[in-house]
Amino acid sequence: MTAVQPPKMLADFGTRKFDFDAVEKYAGADVCARFKDALITGVKTSDADAKALEKALYEWCASFGCVKYAHWFFPMRTGGGCMGSTAGMKHDAFIDPDWSAPGIPGLKPFVCKMPGGRLFTGETDGSSFPNGGMRVTHQAAAFTSWDRGSPPFIYDGTCFIPCAFVTHYGQALDNKTPLLRAQDAVNREGLRLLKNIGGYDDVKQVVSYLGWEQEFFVVTKEAYLARPDLRACGRTLMGAPPTRGQQADLNYFAAMPPTVKACMDEVQTELLKIGCPLNVYHNEVAPAQHEISPFFTITNISADLNQISMQMCVDIGAKHGLVFLFHEKPFAGINGSGKHNNWSIGTDSGLNFFSPGKTQESSELFTIALACLTYAVNQHNTVIRNAVAHAGNDHRLGAQEAPPAIISLYPGTTFDAKVKEIVAGGALAGYFSGGELLDTKCANLNDIERGLEDRNRTAPFPFCGNRFEFRAVGSSQDCSFPMALVDTAFADGMRALSELIEAGSSVRDACAAIFEQNQRVIFVGNGYSPEWPIEAEKRGLPNLKDAVSAHAEFATPENKALFERMGVMTPQEVDARAEVMTPQEVDARAEVMTPQEVDARAEVMTPQEVDARAEVMTPQEVDARAEVMTPQEVDARAEVMFENYCTVLEVEATTLVSMVRTGVEPACQKDLNTYVTNTKHKRYTVRAAAYDAIGDECDKLEEAIKGMPAEGVVVIATYCRDTIKPLLGSVREACDTAEGLVESELWPFMSYTDVCFGHHLSSPKC
Repeated sequence: MTAVQPPKMLADFGTRKFDFDAVEKYAGADVCARFKDALITGVKTSDADAKALEKALYEWCASFGCVKYAHWFFPMRTGGGCMGSTAGMKHDAFIDPDWSAPGIPGLKPFVCKMPGGRLFTGETDGSSFPNGGMRVTHQAAAFTSWDRGSPPFIYDGTCFIPCAFVTHYGQALDNKTPLLRAQDAVNREGLRLLKNIGGYDDVKQVVSYLGWEQEFFVVTKEAYLARPDLRACGRTLMGAPPTRGQQADLNYFAAMPPTVKACMDEVQTELLKIGCPLNVYHNEVAPAQHEISPFFTITNISADLNQISMQMCVDIGAKHGLVFLFHEKPFAGINGSGKHNNWSIGTDSGLNFFSPGKTQESSELFTIALACLTYAVNQHNTVIRNAVAHAGNDHRLGAQEAPPAIISLYPGTTFDAKVKEIVAGGALAGYFSGGELLDTKCANLNDIERGLEDRNRTAPFPFCGNRFEFRAVGSSQDCSFPMALVDTAFADGMRALSELIEAGSSVRDACAAIFEQNQRVIFVGNGYSPEWPIEAEKRGLPNLKDAVSAHAEFATPENKALFERMGVMTPQEVDARAEVMTPQEVDARAEVMTPQEVDARAEVMTPQEVDARAEVMTPQEVDARAEVMTPQEVDARAEVMFENYCTVLEVEATTLVSMVRTGVEPACQKDLNTYVTNTKHKRYTVRAAAYDAIGDECDKLEEAIKGMPAEGVVVIATYCRDTIKPLLGSVREACDTAEGLVESELWPFMSYTDVCFGHHLSSPKC
């Protein structure tokens, strides 16, 4: 048979990614072999190999005409109204002085190369990024460090180097560092658990996998610019429902508008070049809503690919005259957008913890993994809830279009029965992949092998045959942080099971005990039903209905102990995430702390201390000392969470007031003047009452903005939730009523119908 050459788009897959093949070609087989080994063992790259890799990266980039590189990192900022990726970067040219040349420094000639050490490390100002008090203006140093497990890639003339971002003392200022620490915890506790089970001596590494499903809306540039609320907040703050929204289910999997299709083709082409296996895009449920989804890969790589895909969508969309909206709820009354995180655990030997398989061994491993996950979701319920808690996602969770705010686990009805059987003394094995053959009763159709479990779209964490789908993640979020928290919780579940086995319990009895103590979190019913919150309360499950309530439960002693035990965040890093201090509080703390006290609070060893300890510690002892987040890091994260919520609500409130005062009220007055000849007629009185309501409600919102507490970020966030947010709703309701009355030519803002449907028959611009 004649070999068929793949089309250019597919043949270009991965050509702009600095993968192992590129490392071997440009740095040599020996360097490549040591580099691969380091990714498994965690051994530091030697100075000689680091220089070889820097030279290799430059030569590889030069072969594509790439003249710039960027340390690309992921600060603790959430999506909010932001367009696209929330990553940070700066573009540096591949030039450096020839330091070996004669002459005075500053007058030496320049050569084309990667500057020494810059592949692995960069330095910048950490105080200008969300930091939860871990950085201040006079103590601002922060460092970027290449995530060696995530390959650099070339996009738009720049080589992007995926990096972690930490303070001068090694504390995490980003989402990637906790994820990498959490992946280390999964590896450490996974190897420990497999050793306790027995029979897995060939496994050298345990990893987590992620495959994301990114939802978004697409509108024209003209529609975007016509809406001040979209520009400032990423969502509309007013807007009457369109006469036809998603009622007829006409949009889901329908043909894409030609202009959007042309844009998505280009996005897919560019993503394939950098090695992102984007194999799916389609229309979503709501009008103007779409989704892209790649094949899964290692979690840190997958999270990076999601961030660059969001950036590409924005960049390429602009060329096509389109704007991508990644806010969780751009439009009221129609579905919002999520980012379903399909997550699993696997090994270098090919095992998948969450694939029941067809053998006794695979079935038993699946059940053991489910015991660990049940422990994780139950014991660390508030941690997982905080993984998806932010102002934008408050509009989705529990809104009959996304999972409820109650975090539960759906392993399937069949496995739910299996859990009860195990608790009663039954064997671990016996639950296998695959189901019955479905007879389609059509001559033209083959029989279909259906899954053992039905799909439950109302669950926040449902089983999907060979993975679990974390459906509650918001569309604007960086996958790194939600996956860091899920990995951390699961690693702790493996730890808990290992400790029972190491204490003398059999694997079966240990799993049975875990299931029995934590089975309250298993729910296989309808998560949208009004009965579920009542049942959840009886079970003692938290129901943290909004981000403020969730953030208040993040930096607790129990959660800090978890992150410290698993090595994910220090207590200070946790606090910094939950509650960002005001500038006055930051300065006050800085003024009363000496540099020595700052050093002491950092709780981070210098590189020399790490090396010194490592020389006298076994690898197991080094691993045991690792922390995913110290208590300080947890505190820092908590501060950032609260700060983001306050910022989003304040921007939305001030934007809405401006839209009302400068646009809606003048339009209403002009419309009312049309009916002024008969002020007693119903057409006048109805309008007068409706238009007065706008001013009355907007007056209340303005007063509430003026009454915003001056300090105490938890106090401010609570005020925003309890006072500002309800008034946003009442002003919106009054405006939406008026939009149905005002002459259409007078209404100042583009309607939902025009925004969502206006581009559906447009021809591609590129």
